[in-house]
Amino acid sequence: MPMKWARPTFRAHAGSSAAVRIARRYVQYFRPTRRRSSLYAFWPSGIASMPRTRVRHSKNRRAGNGVLRLRMQSRAALGTCTNPFHPQPRQGGCMHDRIIDTSQRLPRWLLATVVLLGLSVFINYIDRGNLATAAPSIRDEFQLSTSQLGFLLTAFFITYIPMQIAVGWLSDRYGAAHVLLTGFVVWSLAMTLTGLAQGFVMLVGLRLLLGLGESVSFPTASSIIARSVPESARGIANAATSVGLSAGPAFGIFFGGMLIAAYGWRWFFAGFGLVSLLWVIPWLTIAQPHLPQPRAINAESGPPTAVLLRTPALWYASLGHFGVNYVWYFVLNWIPYYLVRERGWTLAQMATIGGVSYLLMAVVATANGWITDRRIRAGISHTRVCKTYLAAGACIVGACVAACALASTMVSACLLVLACAAFGLTAPHIYLVAQTLAGPAAAGRWVGMQNCLGNIAGLIAPFLTGILVDRTGSFVPAFLIAAAASLLGGAAWVFGLGEIKPIAWSRQDHCGEQTTSRAVP
Repeated sequence: MPMKWARPTFRAHAGSSAAVRIARRYVQYFRPTRRRSSLYAFWPSGIASMPRTRVRHSKNRRAGNGVLRLRMQSRAALGTCTNPFHPQPRQGGCMHDRIIDTSQRLPRWLLATVVLLGLSVFINYIDRGNLATAAPSIRDEFQLSTSQLGFLLTAFFITYIPMQIAVGWLSDRYGAAHVLLTGFVVWSLAMTLTGLAQGFVMLVGLRLLLGLGESVSFPTASSIIARSVPESARGIANAATSVGLSAGPAFGIFFGGMLIAAYGWRWFFAGFGLVSLLWVIPWLTIAQPHLPQPRAINAESGPPTAVLLRTPALWYASLGHFGVNYVWYFVLNWIPYYLVRERGWTLAQMATIGGVSYLLMAVVATANGWITDRRIRAGISHTRVCKTYLAAGACIVGACVAACALASTMVSACLLVLACAAFGLTAPHIYLVAQTLAGPAAAGRWVGMQNCLGNIAGLIAPFLTGILVDRTGSFVPAFLIAAAASLLGGAAWVFGLGEIKPIAWSRQDHCGEQTTSRAVP
């Protein structure tokens, strides 16, 4: 029940010693009385009179808002009063350092930044998937063989995967906002120039350039979220990038094919690349001026890269990311072919199934991010929240993918839709875990390394699936391997990581000494 904390009265006696007077001044007693309206917090400003500050309860008491925590500190350790509600700082120190935990709305510029990050990932996945959508037209125009088309689709990862580590270092060193802007311009220009390509070699070069530009997306987004978004809102911020990740392929399936059929693949590539550059305007005017600048970032102390590589949690997180990505790239590259050739769906029906699956993933990811923030604000640990959704998502995806190989045509389509929805349970937490463990000073490099190792699945899954289908004449082994990869990734998240807390990178790490990282309680 809400209470009013009544202010005590202190009386100093003229004959009291200095120690007794100091003790009476800085010892505070609380006498609770019933009151429904508010919670009163007091601190001493004198012996006979004590000013008070009124702190209203938040409407959502169950979410842990409006909680007043009193941190007792010694008088010698304080030089000025740190209470934010005190009218003026007082000399001599303040005994109580109050931390008021409230659920204030994020600033408008930060909300706009999160939306722009999600929009950049949305454009990213449209650009990288456009080649697959236009593959029949490009193959016919340039008379490409199947192996040439396969290499063209894979060339993107030749630069995308290794550049993750470099981009992570650049983000932590020079500022993620500038790195993201540069990469966005590069990949948009590569997309535009693809519409002007005149041969196979030029297409390969532009795909390499596209992979180079798009490699900035996730390391920079994670660095910005870790530095600028409070922990109680990172769930929905990471969900925004997950929505872009799933809505991009949905847009490509629904509208990309129609636009290519209406205007041709060249006009679609060139036009979409130029229109994408409009994203730069709000980023320069709204987001970038408020984000941490390189000079401020360089002042922060972060762990060396060698220390990150010696951290077991990084390798377990990368293994979990690999398991999720293996199934994701398997679905992204082979499910359209599987639905049409193996299950007999028409192209229009396949597009409907794929579009609904990706849109449902976006809805689940958004709801999951919102629920995650609510649970964390309620006091539930990151470990319990993140591992619950990661384990549930991995198990559901693995079970659905394995059952698809043996189910009937209609049931297999429903299971694929359910599997994509389950991706929405895991997607926001993949980078949330990395941001929590690494902290703001190392989030860019951590996510860069994790994304580099995790995206190796983008090279293995499509190629291995094609070999298995050619050797066995069936998709059953490929589905079972994808299901096993999902379960392996879930086991790495749950049993390998341990407790998900910010790692305290000790001073000895910066000096190059061999020490172990510990979690902040």
